Amino acid sequence: MLRELKTFLLVAKYGTFAAAGQHAGLTQSAVSAQMRVLEQGLGLRLFDRSGRAAVLNAAGRHALPLAEQMLGLYAQMALPTALAEWRGELKVGAIASVQTGLLPDALPSFRAQAAQVEVKIIPGVSLNLLGQIDAGEIDLALLIKPPFDLPKELLEVSLAREPFVLITPLSVEVDEPLKILAEQPFVRYERRSFGGRLVSRFLREQQIDTRDTLELDELEAIVRMVENGMGVSLIPRAGLWLQRPTQLRVIELGPLTFHRELVALLRRAQRQPALDCLLECLTPAYTPAHN
Repeated sequence: MLRELKTFLLVAKYGTFAAAGQHAGLTQSAVSAQMRVLEQGLGLRLFDRSGRAAVLNAAGRHALPLAEQMLGLYAQMALPTALAEWRGELKVGAIASVQTGLLPDALPSFRAQAAQVEVKIIPGVSLNLLGQIDAGEIDLALLIKPPFDLPKELLEVSLAREPFVLITPLSVEVDEPLKILAEQPFVRYERRSFGGRLVSRFLREQQIDTRDTLELDELEAIVRMVENGMGVSLIPRAGLWLQRPTQLRVIELGPLTFHRELVALLRRAQRQPALDCLLECLTPAYTPAHN
């Protein structure tokens, strides 16, 4: 039945028996036969078949995370119980500020406990990393908390909470944040990004129409633009840009302060000791769950 479950996941991912067969090295008829065996064993249909497409029905959508969990648990049976014996690679997707902030402090401790595990850092923005962890392309995603509910097969672990601050060129002498935002040119944190959405919501709540000059997603690039007089900006107080001397003013928002939350996302079916160890190194408050 494990073979059929693996093929079921491929059909669900690629949408047709033919495409699933290409990735599994099977003919379309062999895939069809496996799905027939699986459906007969369960006593229900998993797909709505229309032409070549095989779309998950309600029963199939219910079965999908359970199939992933069953295969994940089976795979864990062959894994070593001692962390020091673990070998292999962990693919960790991370936004830029996590790469320069949390990870450098956490990785030495992780390496001391899991010396034979290689960590491969995959850079990306939050939205892309969310898609990669959801598709199973990476083992762990370190990103800004998404502003919507996550699929139930993803586990979310809180890492840090960062306040937003107003940054301005040294030439701006006004101290009132809302007055500065209303009067000065604005370098916008890219509005489609998770962090940028928080900035857009704050500006709407304060009823401020900014005069945008640029829109960027990289914090370091925003800082450089503000330093060079392109405008003012609202960004999180992240270690990425505080680690070097800056030619700008940093103004706290006081009672108006809002935050972004950094989280780790992993697939529940892929839980294993090496991932739990890395999460413990990233956040001391993390308590591994025993599956």
